Amino acid sequence: MAGILFPNVEAPDLHVMSFNIRRRFERITWPPADRWPMRKQRLRTFLGANRPHLMGAQEAMPDQAQWVQDSLGSPYGRIGLGRGKDRGGEGTPVFYDRDRIEVEDWDQVMLSDTPHAPGSTGWGNTIPRVAVIAKLRDRATGARFTFVNTHFDAFSHRARRRSATWLHDLVAGEGGPLLFTADVNAHVRSRELAGMFADGLLVDTWAYAPARRTAEWGTYNNYRRPKLGARRIDALLATPDVGVRAVGIDPRPTGTQWPSDHLPVQAVVRIPGGGAP
Repeated sequence: MAGILFPNVEAPDLHVMSFNIRRRFERITWPPADRWPMRKQRLRTFLGANRPHLMGAQEAMPDQAQWVQDSLGSPYGRIGLGRGKDRGGEGTPVFYDRDRIEVEDWDQVMLSDTPHAPGSTGWGNTIPRVAVIAKLRDRATGARFTFVNTHFDAFSHRARRRSATWLHDLVAGEGGPLLFTADVNAHVRSRELAGMFADGLLVDTWAYAPARRTAEWGTYNNYRRPKLGARRIDALLATPDVGVRAVGIDPRPTGTQWPSDHLPVQAVVRIPGGGAP
């Protein structure tokens, strides 16, 4: 059975998740736990049990994104396309409970000096990196906020530093409550990502939460028993005006194995500014 950290989260609270679901690779056969046909049902079981109101996913191929949406259930919508020049391929989609969340607008940009050129690279990354930026409204409270989901480069320190600065500048220009989910490919509190937290515009929900449902596990476990003190490379950040109620990283496998080589980060938050829906 899948573990559930936050059952029955109700308004005005929101259950949010960041989850790198691990891209499907046809020719990689080791370890066996990484094979998509072997783990897709584990992913479905986990998502069907947890069902966050909002989830930023990383490394999702189009068929995997559809699998995630179907696994969450019929009330869920999806925004976000691929990172390729044709907007196909791997992406960072956002999944949302349509009964709770209304999408008022959304955009997709590349992490490069030409953000509106699909498939563009720069900043030291040779692989295109894409971000989804959504303007959302909580149907239960009327609160409006921005949600950003992306995947920082895995190979270039420079690209990650530039991406952290990009995020800071984005938040500075947005105003209002904002949530950020991502695989940032470095410890969330590392020096190279310090730009994310410049001027106090964003906080790490893990450090900000009054309640932690689990220990701080390393989020890249690669289908092995998770380790304490390992790098937490999956981020769930918020502007300081967001009320962070609790956080957790569930280290338990779903059945006998994990659905991904990453562990999802989860938080219960409360968006300010809500009034009559």
